[in-house]
Amino acid sequence: MTTITPLADHSAWLPGRLRRLADDHRAAGLHASAVDALAAEHRAATADWTVAAIGDPARPAGYVAVCVADRDGTPVGRIGDLWTEPGHEALRPAALRWAERWCAERGGRHVQVRLTAPDPLFDGYAVRGQNRVKQLTAPAAAGGAVTARPMTPEEYPVWRAGEEEAYVADIVRAGSHTAEEARRKSDADFLRLLPEGMATPGHAFLVLEADGGPVGTGWLLHGFLPGVTFGYALDVHPRHRGKGYGRAAMAVGEEAVLAAGDRALMFNVFGGNEVAMNLYTSTGYAVLEESRSRDVGAGPGA
Repeated sequence: MTTITPLADHSAWLPGRLRRLADDHRAAGLHASAVDALAAEHRAATADWTVAAIGDPARPAGYVAVCVADRDGTPVGRIGDLWTEPGHEALRPAALRWAERWCAERGGRHVQVRLTAPDPLFDGYAVRGQNRVKQLTAPAAAGGAVTARPMTPEEYPVWRAGEEEAYVADIVRAGSHTAEEARRKSDADFLRLLPEGMATPGHAFLVLEADGGPVGTGWLLHGFLPGVTFGYALDVHPRHRGKGYGRAAMAVGEEAVLAAGDRALMFNVFGGNEVAMNLYTSTGYAVLEESRSRDVGAGPGA
């Protein structure tokens, strides 16, 4: 039987966790200042986690970290870490069962994990989304005559309404929320991200054009992390898809990132959007983090 012992002190676990996280982020292509910023965010987020030793607590074979957080009034379990020393991999399934049971006992029947490297232990968890990143030295070859111009104030309301609807649809398709939960999340996220609408500092709104007319839109947040722009969207309108504009839109976005002084571009892609995932892979965007989850209502390990 594998012994799992909650610890009162995180100090033996946290430095190793931050080191492993930094190694994975560097491997995905993030530069040092962005890696350090993510490490600081992660350190702050661990304050409320429960960390347990796997095996002998005096000389642990590994650690598992868990918490239950509120999501729109519903408790959701989160596995923040599950790691063992080389040679102790056989202990990991028992640690996962303990983590799922710990979350379920505290009301978290839905359990999430964010992976920074592939982990077969979580193959039974559905992919809900990925953060992709690419270090830029020059924009990718456009593959089409697409240009970008700033969005006008008259265009913004129609664009925003469409983005909100598309965001709700993406969340529902990923399977992480019901339609009602997705609508609440969309409303809250847009209010948080764009409190001043089009005038919110750091955000750039683009209209992508080709052949004399608009073919898509873009939404970028420069300085999301040190030297990193977050691409909330670089979308080609449905009627213009299949013409090679998607790859060209990526190149236009990369040009905007470099022009703003950042050195990397990051995107989120929802689970189930294989077209976008394939596009990001083919244009050199590595997986920085992958969000997975499963319902443990049927019981731990079910």
